[in-house]
Amino acid sequence: MTLRRRGEKATISIQEHMAIDVCPGPIRPIKQISDYFPRFPRGLPPTATPRATAPPDAPARPPATSAGPRSPSDGGRDDDEDVDQLFGAYGASPSPSPGPSPSRPPAKPPEDEPDADGYESDDCTALGTLDFSLLYDQENSALHCSISKAKGLKPMDHNGLADPYVKLHLLPGASKANKLRTKTLRNTLNPTWNETLTYYGITDEDMIRKTLRISVCDEDKFRHNEFIGETRVPLKKLKPNHTKTFSICLEKQLPVDKAEDKSLEERGRILISLKYSSQKQGLLVGIVRCAHLAAMDANGYSDPYVKTYLKPDVDKKSKHKTAVKKKTLNPEFNEEFCYEIKHGDLAKKSLEVTVWDYDIGKSNDFIGGVVLGINAKGERLKHWFDCLKNKDKRIERWHTLTNELPGAVLSD
Repeated sequence: MTLRRRGEKATISIQEHMAIDVCPGPIRPIKQISDYFPRFPRGLPPTATPRATAPPDAPARPPATSAGPRSPSDGGRDDDEDVDQLFGAYGASPSPSPGPSPSRPPAKPPEDEPDADGYESDDCTALGTLDFSLLYDQENSALHCSISKAKGLKPMDHNGLADPYVKLHLLPGASKANKLRTKTLRNTLNPTWNETLTYYGITDEDMIRKTLRISVCDEDKFRHNEFIGETRVPLKKLKPNHTKTFSICLEKQLPVDKAEDKSLEERGRILISLKYSSQKQGLLVGIVRCAHLAAMDANGYSDPYVKTYLKPDVDKKSKHKTAVKKKTLNPEFNEEFCYEIKHGDLAKKSLEVTVWDYDIGKSNDFIGGVVLGINAKGERLKHWFDCLKNKDKRIERWHTLTNELPGAVLSD
């Protein structure tokens, strides 16, 4: 401890002075503490003291020189350069020295803070990353989604871990009918699933207008599951029969367009075959299978069966019905019905196909339906037209079931 006499002023070194922020105003963050103690190649001048910035109209003062055996031309310039470097670190401009001096490039401004985009990227990365691959099997009308692994997921539980799983939706028309999910892995932020989830009945039309939503969630036993992050992939980015691999950052939950027409809510897919038989002089309608049906029972399943009508049906004799398949959302029927009709009359007809959930002791629940005919659109019209054009040829197509049909009878 240094003692000093009463009345004697304490001397403060330049380092101590610059470490004290005596300027009023907002406190600015300091990137490095070493900025307060800059190093100079020739050392700090012993008599150098900070100077206040002179007003613009004040006369310039000569720079302070140190007492020592140094020539006037060299000593003054060196001292002035050292003080300039010292004050330049804090944005203060020293007074100009008298006489001509060589022009120096202006001091570089301090680096700016990282831009907002960088912080958004950090937030995105903080949710975790997901590795997966997608394959559109055009021949079998299937979309294979292989969920590989996730890294650095956001902790969701009190133990600093999570119980993650992945779920898939097809947009628009997201519903429980087209939701797929992986198994849940416990107490991990770096899960590895290596699971393949498959959507059946995916058409070329779906690949143009659909988007796959992939969400990572945390499962909780005693409360609602929590959302971690998601990503969305437009299916039009995929090439048929070509596997595309993704490794992307999860994003915050994006809003779903609620302005969608709920009358077109998807309720599953159905595989139908059509063939006009010249031998039987009739239309053969095959109900092959359904996929991703909406669950209508409390156990999370349905007991589905299919009904078909060839309309207009004046005599009401065109109704055919498959067998009931118990407790499944992906039933296989493989049943075929024959409608005796002239080939030329098919252009005036439409085929109505409806899927129902069988219930004992109460009315059966309507799951979804589709209409094929000359007044249909898209794949439904194309399927009907191909059948009329190609006699004795069996043509299979997947179709989307919706929750509403024009003129459909919504009771069994």
